[in-house]
Amino acid sequence: MLTQEFDVIPAIDVLEGRVVRLAQGRREAVTIEGGDPVELARRFRDEGARRLHLVDLDGAFSGTPTLDLVERVARAGGLPLQVGGGYRTPEVIASALDAGADRVMVGTAALSPCFLANATDRFGARLVVAIDSRDGKVAVDGWTRTAEATPADFARDCARAGVARLLVTSTARDGSLAGPDVELLADVLTASLPVIAAGGISSLEDLLAVRGLGCESAIAGSALLAGRFTLVEARARLAQSDEHERPR
Repeated sequence: MLTQEFDVIPAIDVLEGRVVRLAQGRREAVTIEGGDPVELARRFRDEGARRLHLVDLDGAFSGTPTLDLVERVARAGGLPLQVGGGYRTPEVIASALDAGADRVMVGTAALSPCFLANATDRFGARLVVAIDSRDGKVAVDGWTRTAEATPADFARDCARAGVARLLVTSTARDGSLAGPDVELLADVLTASLPVIAAGGISSLEDLLAVRGLGCESAIAGSALLAGRFTLVEARARLAQSDEHERPR
């Protein structure tokens, strides 16, 4: 199944004020240094990005998001911005939206049924539930531990709660350039919710693979920073694939 509006969303992961890529989300395992987040937001905007994906790693580890980071990146990029990292109360989610985000990603807090139902009612499509998978379970608290739920079961819970979309990440592949976890993505897609694929994207063929599964978009982080492909190249390759698959 092809998703017509499939998008490639560049990631800006920030730790201690600098853009980084972490191996499997481990704070001590910086694999790529990407410089200033504001400058990178402007670069991605100039390269044709339609949306930015901002992860506040300090907020993820501490549980307290850095709201001025959201404001600075939103203002600099001038693009729709989805943010994550430590958003665990409705009040903080609302603060991020007020600071310029148009979507907020919630992981750990979403495992609470009461929180999920209330947040979905309040924020609607501006809420994205992040399903981070490690060893077949949902990873929480900055990926430092796992819950009992499996990603597919959690996705079905989200569907029942009225969640608009999911961000699905294989923690083992995040920052690895090892390719996406297509089995994980296929399992979560059975919940019939729009899915943003993340973790391991390393090539243009990986983008085609996750689009072919039915994902609505993919996060590209390490691949863009390492020069594996550019946003212009990604858009051209996706368009070329569309041309080949269009009935004649």
